[in-house]
Amino acid sequence: MIVAAFLRWVETAKTQDRARAANALARAYLKSDMAPDERQAAQMAMTYLLDDPAPQVRLALADILAPEERAPRALMVSLAEDQPEIASVVILCSPVLSDADLVDIAGRGTVETRALIAARKQVSVGVAAALAEIGDAAELEVLLENPGARITAFTLRRIAERHGHSERIRALLLDRDDLTSGVRQLLVQFVTEALAGSGLVIGAIGSRRIERIAREAGDSATIALLADVHGDELARLTEQLRVAGRLTPAFLMHALCAGRTDFFSCAIVAISGLDERRVRSILATGRFHAVRALLESAGLGRDVSPLFVDAVMLWRGLIQSASGFDLDHIAHRLVQRYRGDSNLTEPASVLVDMIERLAIAEERRLARDYASGFALAAA
Repeated sequence: MIVAAFLRWVETAKTQDRARAANALARAYLKSDMAPDERQAAQMAMTYLLDDPAPQVRLALADILAPEERAPRALMVSLAEDQPEIASVVILCSPVLSDADLVDIAGRGTVETRALIAARKQVSVGVAAALAEIGDAAELEVLLENPGARITAFTLRRIAERHGHSERIRALLLDRDDLTSGVRQLLVQFVTEALAGSGLVIGAIGSRRIERIAREAGDSATIALLADVHGDELARLTEQLRVAGRLTPAFLMHALCAGRTDFFSCAIVAISGLDERRVRSILATGRFHAVRALLESAGLGRDVSPLFVDAVMLWRGLIQSASGFDLDHIAHRLVQRYRGDSNLTEPASVLVDMIERLAIAEERRLARDYASGFALAAA
């Protein structure tokens, strides 16, 4: 009878009075000792108010019910799909909404809805994964900035794959300590593509030159990344690079000149399919022709394989001497040995040109390091 009277009163009451009544009804439902039939009647009355034409009435319900574990789930799901002002209160803090509810709301909702879900105090692995699959960059920025979001390595990779073109997404991902080397390498590719596609840069430098610069910049970033990758992670990253077609002769030579010998061995294993111990044994102790045969079995042409064998032999010498590691950069020695050789084929000449650019870059790095050390000493 009381509920029936309430519903008749609602039909004619003013908006402010209805909002106050909704507030009082929700408080009574949560705090008062009600008999089961009274509680059911109160829930029916609140459900009826979900259709109230005035947003203030529905907001009054949401404000009281949103943070409460005892709030009726059906009401919370409905309020979570109301207009943004009302939905935001519920989506941000309701403990009643399950992961399945949040995933459904995200799938049916807007960018704003998904951003609210991403901003919840705690975001589960499953909800984060769902947002990564359907979310735009804007809400995924919110997710990555949320310290309460539990994000797996797989989800981070999906975010990188879908939105690595976004500068802000790249920055947020690269700031994470739990980002795998494979995802970092993927982001390097996005940066390289962004550089190569810049209209301003193309206009200033020219398309052909910017393609080479972007490619070499991407290679340099990847090779710098390889310095901190070891074991199984190195094998996974090498396979990722192989599948992407990145294990070119120029890239492999760049890695050798930079001292990434573990990666070079891993790359030869991945390309050739030979046993890892055999590959490492030949690279570490094999004679010139044995190393050359190994490298050619991995697909390196006969016109460039001698350069690679010489690079391998130079590294052996440097490792055994344990001196002059920085100043005796092998790129310089390779350039001295092959620059001016009239018998070089075109692929070999192109490779020597690339090695010379590496040697020049190394000289400039050493000069900067020397100048910095001198400045510090003078200070």
